[in-house]
Amino acid sequence: ALLAARAGAAYVSPFLGRVDDIGNDGLILLEDIMDVFDQYLLETEVIAASIRHPMHVVQAARLGSHIATIPYTVIKQMIKHPLTEAGIEKFINDWKQAF
Repeated sequence: ALLAARAGAAYVSPFLGRVDDIGNDGLILLEDIMDVFDQYLLETEVIAASIRHPMHVVQAARLGSHIATIPYTVIKQMIKHPLTEAGIEKFINDWKQAF
């Protein structure tokens, strides 16, 4: 990633899930890339790819990733939460009772 950035690449894209698949931690790789880019004031943007679960998205954002390629299945997981479901159900019931 450092060599690509120094060569003028607009983007680098660590594949978090694939790094996890080979027994390493994709988020540690992402953190290392972000730290090095910050250290050298590099403007190359980081695209977090191979997102496998919602925590990949959350941690990539916390680490400063500029972009994340998020599969639809993960997006669905991100918007599903017991409190959200309960809130929606309450709003629907309140609406029905009002009319």
